[in-house]
Amino acid sequence: MIEALFESNCPDLKLIARGKVRDLYDVDADTLLFVATDRISAYDVIMNSPIAGKGKILTQISVFWFNYLKDIVPNHLITANIDEMPESVQKYRSQLSGRSLLVKKVTVLPIEAIVRGYITGSGWKEYQKKGSVCEIQLPENLRESQRLPEALFTPSTKAEYGDHDENIHPDRCAEIIGEERAKEMQKVALELYERAAEYAAGRGIIIADTKFEFGVDAQGKIMLIDEVLTPDSSRFWPKSGYKVGKSQDSYDKQYLRDYLTSIDFDMKSPIDLPPTVLDNTLKKYIEAYVKLTGNRPDLN
Repeated sequence: MIEALFESNCPDLKLIARGKVRDLYDVDADTLLFVATDRISAYDVIMNSPIAGKGKILTQISVFWFNYLKDIVPNHLITANIDEMPESVQKYRSQLSGRSLLVKKVTVLPIEAIVRGYITGSGWKEYQKKGSVCEIQLPENLRESQRLPEALFTPSTKAEYGDHDENIHPDRCAEIIGEERAKEMQKVALELYERAAEYAAGRGIIIADTKFEFGVDAQGKIMLIDEVLTPDSSRFWPKSGYKVGKSQDSYDKQYLRDYLTSIDFDMKSPIDLPPTVLDNTLKKYIEAYVKLTGNRPDLN
């Protein structure tokens, strides 16, 4: 039985931050270490119960996509192999192996680049009220989970932990990071989504929407960073059961969200999750990985 890692502890590395899932360490002047723990969050709240092995699956999915999409835009990944990492990292092998990425330091852009190919989630809620998503007007009479006429770039601000991200119009994105950089981000994000969605569809998965994050290197080039097209950052739907006009089964955190809705979760207080919810959520992640890659994840 794999042991869950709720929080990494690497005292000889400088801890920069603990996010909802990832712990971030400073390794040296040029590199950082991303550690995917087994924490799980929903509605921007970290639950008390970790899901053993989840961080390893997330890491392996991100590595798969970084490699698959690297011809579209460079990414910050140096290696996911702990044997290729500095000795200062290797000394924590028992904690970090299989769940860590050694990455290049970049200047992070303060925008989450969300791309929506289908109308669901917060986009569906806004559309029902105003006929728009992120203030972008859409055709009338769209139905829940319907494929959009074209994929939409619907950015959001990055909130500090405890706050909620705010969906913004693409024009606001330009105000925050500059028009030229915003146009580049939009173009790259849409291209990444289209490439990934086409691949996933051939493996029986619909990518309804996803979130990309970007940084800029010392030469001013945009780079894909953080996690990529994981069940934590995307909505994955089984293609075989897809039907317009209702919410969909999913391979992502929607199972957990649905459970929390069923118990009238207050959207702010961390809670313990029952073993069935932990097990069934992990099964969703594993199934997504197997479908996308054709391999079983390495959870050792």
